[in-house]
Order: sequence, then C-alpha cells, then structure tokens
Amino acid sequence: MAYGDQPVIIKKIKKGGHGGHHGGAWKVAYADFVTAMMAFFLLMWLINTTSPEQKRGIADYFAPASVSESTSGSGGILAGTALGDQGVKSDGSQAVVAQLAPEAPKDAEEAGKAKKTGDAGGASAAADAAAKAAARKEADDFQSAAQSLRQAMQDMPELAELSKQVLVDQTPEGLRIQLVDQEGRSMFEPGSAKPNERARLLLRAVAKVVNQLHNRITVAGHTSASLGKGGADDWALSAARANASRGVLQEAGVEADRVYQVSGKANSDPLFADDPTLPGNRRIAIVLLREKPVLPPDHGL
Repeated sequence: MAYGDQPVIIKKIKKGGHGGHHGGAWKVAYADFVTAMMAFFLLMWLINTTSPEQKRGIADYFAPASVSESTSGSGGILAGTALGDQGVKSDGSQAVVAQLAPEAPKDAEEAGKAKKTGDAGGASAAADAAAKAAARKEADDFQSAAQSLRQAMQDMPELAELSKQVLVDQTPEGLRIQLVDQEGRSMFEPGSAKPNERARLLLRAVAKVVNQLHNRITVAGHTSASLGKGGADDWALSAARANASRGVLQEAGVEADRVYQVSGKANSDPLFADDPTLPGNRRIAIVLLREKPVLPPDHGL
C-alpha cells in the first residue's frame, strides 16, 4: 500500500474531572469559615450582654500578673526588703503584727453609742423602705379596683347607662367611690331612705370591687340643700340612706366586720360647692380606707 493510502487515525483524549483530585477541599474550607463566623458572632453577643464590671473582670483575668513593683535588684517574694524595721538580722514579725493591729478607740463608750445610733438609723431606713413599698402596693391595688369597676360597667349593658353616676378617685383617706344623683335619675325617692333598683345595681357592682380587697370601708350619705323642704330632717335622712346602702353591700357579700363607719352628713359637704342645690350633691360615698402602718414599740417614748 502506498504511503498516501494509509488510513488516518484520530485519537480523542477525554480529560477527566477534577473531583478525584481536590473535589472535597472546598467543603473543609467552607466549614472552617462557618466555624469562624459562628465564633465571631458568639463573641459579639457576649460583649453585648456582659456588664462593664464583667468586662473589667475578664480583662483583669487575662492581664499578666504584676510580679513586683519594687525597683530593687531582687526578684524574690520580698523584693529585696525585710519584714521588720530592725534589719534582716531581727525577727521582723513583731513589726508586721504592730502594723496590722487596729488601733483601739479612744472612748469605747462613745463608739458603742455611735454603733447603736447606726443600727437605729439602719432599722429606721428599713422601716421607711417597707412603708413605701406597702404604700405603692396599696396604690396599685386601688388602681386595679377602680379599673375593675369601670370595666364591669362597660361590660354590663344595664350598668353602661349608669356609668355617669359613678365617680371614682383617690383621697388621703383611701379609694372613694361616689354614687351621685342626676337630673331625672335619682337613687332614692324624695324623702325616702329605700334605695331603688338603679341604686341596688350600682351598689352590687361596687360590692364586687370592695370584695377584691381587704380594707375596711366607710359609708356616708349626702343630701342637697333643697331636700329638707319636704319636712324630713337632712341629717337623719342622709344617715338612713347610708345605712340602707350598707345593707345592700352586705347582701352582696361584703362582710359586716369590714364596715368601719356609717354616717350621714346632710348637705354639709356638697360635691358642687358653687350650687348646693344641684342633684349631684345627693350621693352615697363609699371609701376603702388606707391601712395604717403599725407603730413601732418605742413610739411616743
């Protein structure tokens, strides 16, 4: 066969993939990167959550300990100094003991009095703190009770229209709840001490709030300046209305021993001083008294 007639052979070389050589190396690098990032964010979280005192403590922990502040040539524990002032040949312990021993007070009796005064001051401060805490708790309880009464009047349709006849406030005596008359919406018939159905609804709602606390209560009746024209005595009538209101409260679950006082004030303390004849001056005032703090044993000595 001639040279030009020889068959042409084409050899194809397939290049293999790189997976067999370094296919898993990137996974290790990525895992190291993720670990480093996790450690970094953990460090940032710890820095953000620790207090300055904790940071200072950590810094002191890793700071190199100070070996000696002395400039002497000795690197030992005593840094080239002796324990005593008498020199290296002396014992030295006597001077150390003398330096560490505290000086006795010049007047032991005065020191004892000062200690007693300090103890009394500490006890007084603790008593004041306890009294303030009790006052804050009582104010919170009163606020919660007032909110409960307002919520009850909003939730009950039969009381929603009577909400304007209920006044709630805090006085130096305690939490005061007043049930006042409005024009055309009285709680008692003229000259009568028997509460009508409107007054009974309000008093039962007040009883639920009173039962939430353990404070004693007072009930006072008030009249307007024009109520006595019908012939009834305002003092007796206001007292009778207060006592009738107390009876409704007790029927609604208020314990009898919680009632501290029932009184009638006639028209001596009008709610609207500018016009004592207004219907709003006719009212029943129920006060949850503030609990008086217990007096210390040496009070008044």
